[in-house]
Amino acid sequence: MSAELELENHPSTKQPVETTRKTGAEVFIETLKEQDVDIIFGYPGGAVLPLYDALYRNPIKHILARHEQGAIHAAEGYARVTGRPGVVIATSGPGATNLVTGITDAMMDSLPLVVFTGQVATTVVGTDAFQEADIVGITQPITKHNYQIKDVQDIPRIIKEAFHIANTGRKGPVVVDFPKNIANALFDAASYKDEPINLPGYQPTIRPNFLQIKKAIELIQKAKKPIVLAGAGILAANAKLEFNQFIEKYQLPVVNTLLGLGTIENDHALFYGMAGMHGTYASNMGISEADVLINIGSRFDDRLTGNLSKFAPSAKIIHIDIDPAEIGKNVPTDVPIVSDAKEALQALLKQEFEVEDHTEWVTTLNTWREKYPYWYEVDEEGTLLPQQILQHVNDLTKGEAIVTTDVGQHQMFAAQYFSFKKDHRWVTSGGLGTMGFGFPAAIGAQFAFPDEVVVAIVGDAGFQMTLQELGLLQEFDLPVKIIMLNNACLGMVRQWQQSFYNERYSSSLMPVQPDFVKLAEAYNVKGIVIDDAKTAKQQLAEAFAYDGPVLIDCRVKQLELVTPMVAPGAGLNEMIGVEK
Repeated sequence: MSAELELENHPSTKQPVETTRKTGAEVFIETLKEQDVDIIFGYPGGAVLPLYDALYRNPIKHILARHEQGAIHAAEGYARVTGRPGVVIATSGPGATNLVTGITDAMMDSLPLVVFTGQVATTVVGTDAFQEADIVGITQPITKHNYQIKDVQDIPRIIKEAFHIANTGRKGPVVVDFPKNIANALFDAASYKDEPINLPGYQPTIRPNFLQIKKAIELIQKAKKPIVLAGAGILAANAKLEFNQFIEKYQLPVVNTLLGLGTIENDHALFYGMAGMHGTYASNMGISEADVLINIGSRFDDRLTGNLSKFAPSAKIIHIDIDPAEIGKNVPTDVPIVSDAKEALQALLKQEFEVEDHTEWVTTLNTWREKYPYWYEVDEEGTLLPQQILQHVNDLTKGEAIVTTDVGQHQMFAAQYFSFKKDHRWVTSGGLGTMGFGFPAAIGAQFAFPDEVVVAIVGDAGFQMTLQELGLLQEFDLPVKIIMLNNACLGMVRQWQQSFYNERYSSSLMPVQPDFVKLAEAYNVKGIVIDDAKTAKQQLAEAFAYDGPVLIDCRVKQLELVTPMVAPGAGLNEMIGVEK
């Protein structure tokens, strides 16, 4: 008799199910359905068995990741491309603590997640019971809010509030800690009153102050050298249409943050590239020479600004952000506007005003863009370069693929050489810089959009942190294409050691690697090696034509550098590696 048949005929599966009274776990599942949850990423354990038993009897699609970190990064990928909260379940203790990196990552990058962690029974909380961890205390600094459910009657209210908080204002993760005895407790439906969400202490400002909008317009009207810094807040607000209408109406030059890529098409006449440490010369010089800088939906991250004392020294700053804590935090602001990006842009578009002639300024920016593009030197011996691979992939996908990345050199090369035509197609770890993010994030994105082309750009080091999620490609036949830029080292760490530590490669080289093709085949995933620049384009075309997942091991030059670069302590106008 098979194991499946034995389980089916086991006496415990034949016991009648009590239907007249609902447990906390059953109410949990019902409330998730009311929130239109269509997929959950998770990993079961003792403390969440009641939740999983209820899930078995009241199905919502559940994806069993191979590690909790894989689950939460997949939920992040889902959240980034859909704009909807990613949902995660993990058990108490190590299950919950394995989520901490992903929770922090989502907090830094403003991704909506609702994370349910199991907890020991309330009767033994604080006794160091088996698999007990104070996940509420641990996650308090890295969540928008967190809860521990202490009364079964609070389950619907808390879950509704969690989804509301996660996906409104500045989006972010919310943790709900779920003690096992609360999940097993009986819910009194007769005494429960379903009331509207009432959170007096949580009232994010969505609409801009009209007087501040007028002040912003006054600065824009006088500007002779304006520049717009477009961040991920535009994408979170689904404001790409309004943003493009605004910049085209007043012919305002645009640069992107790393996470803001996709707010404007890369071939737009007013787009001058990504700004920051590995940004374009035109974008960084544009910020450095501007007289008015309009920041929409960016928090002035240090990788963007470089040396703050040298950042936009001649510019008046207009900062539009939904989080008031970000305005003035890093860069002094002349006109602060606390608002959702879409609401602020709509308010600006409603006002008719004249601006100065920017022709000379745009001509200067165009000259910089044409004279100092991203560049690399083709190796005379035919060594494969990461830039070549990414240019080929961009051409094959026509800039329309969903692209996820890990963190490091490959991430920067992808940001530089992919041309995004659509929004919500760029999925990367920005603020936290999480290795291991890219591959499971691609899985989450593929579940969200099964018919889209999803490409995971990873390094050989970061891929090995979450490669166990290959099991999901096998189980669900997800057609994710994994582009592994294999330089047998920790690429960005090695670059910094080469540039700033006299080439002392301390623990950054990885000469011993697995056979990645055999590894892929062990998971029933197609694997190929590309090591010749002459055949790379054809091999990639064949891989992308394959109807299924492919792991593509690209053996690239080890000592290649990401250029240009703003060195630590330098200003944006002090870039190195601008020219060949």
